[in-house]
Amino acid sequence: MKKIGFIAVLAMLVIAGYLAFSTVNTQTDVVVAAKNTYSGTVYVAGMGGHYAAVDLTVDPNDSVNPIKVNGLDRVVIGPKASHPIHDTRIDVNDRDVTYWSTYKLDPDGNLHSGKANLKTGEVLMDVAFPMPDRVNKDQAGANYCGSGQSKHSYIPVSMANEGYIDIRDKKTMELKHRIYMSQLGYKPGTYTFVHGTNNPDMTKFLLTFNVTPAGYKGWSGKTKMIMLDMASLEKGEIKTLAEGELTGTPGKTITFRQSFTPDGKHILQAAADRAYLVDAATLKPLDEITDIAGASHDILPTPDGKYALLTLRESAKDKDGQDTVDGVLQLYDIDSRKIVGKTASVCQACHNGMGMGLQKAVLCGLDANWK
Repeated sequence: MKKIGFIAVLAMLVIAGYLAFSTVNTQTDVVVAAKNTYSGTVYVAGMGGHYAAVDLTVDPNDSVNPIKVNGLDRVVIGPKASHPIHDTRIDVNDRDVTYWSTYKLDPDGNLHSGKANLKTGEVLMDVAFPMPDRVNKDQAGANYCGSGQSKHSYIPVSMANEGYIDIRDKKTMELKHRIYMSQLGYKPGTYTFVHGTNNPDMTKFLLTFNVTPAGYKGWSGKTKMIMLDMASLEKGEIKTLAEGELTGTPGKTITFRQSFTPDGKHILQAAADRAYLVDAATLKPLDEITDIAGASHDILPTPDGKYALLTLRESAKDKDGQDTVDGVLQLYDIDSRKIVGKTASVCQACHNGMGMGLQKAVLCGLDANWK
């Protein structure tokens, strides 16, 4: 009897523990395990010469407001006129350091690549250099946006026409190699907005670009994906491992930044009017994420690869009621393949608090330090 009683008590404790970490769906009377929550600081690149440093909590159990912004701050890398950025790439060797390259030319006609300390805000290095002569000066409004890295190299990718990939030494920021798209067999004007990033183990580099046979910015809705060998790339050489293509809506689907899930099995690709979930092995789309609140420019997974944060440019009203664009985050459930809840502002909430009035918040790339 004592043994049976002990087993019964133990069973009750196990059931109680399970229910304590579960929720009950009252419509179906089925016990559903609570979903993981996530917290950390997300760094969102903007055109004002700074990152928005967003202290947030992500709770997928809240189907209405799953993203809670606990605090907003900035990491300033330079003046707005000279350091507008779309790029942020946190160093795998030191999570306090981030790398960046500028989106537009500074007043002296130069571009910049540099690195900063995320904790102190100190700019550790800032290298100015002229735009390559091979770039069409009339089509040079968009420069660096996507980027990747290896253990020793920071690899920013230029959206210009002609597009190119830089390989820079992380310690010195010295340019080691520059690879132009013509070296891959693509003529200037037949593609637009090249982006790229590394896979999790940094053995591969994914390159993407919009296919525009009708000319630069002649959006066809098609995107070319090329998987490159990282070891070759760091030597300034091209070795193609796989190729794929995405097809969207002409004039609306324009691909930008992307990331891999932590296990390396999936690619998350931002594409303006939508985003894609792609099989990293076959480079074939698994889901088209179209029910988003604005134009998507980047998408980053949670540490377990179950969810992803999208950066969106969403139509909004400023504090004076005038039309503007806000930079927001929205949550995507990778397992269920659906959007979860409303967006959370990471730009206008700060701009309005500073009394800045009408501001078009042009956010783009993001990276995160999760707790």
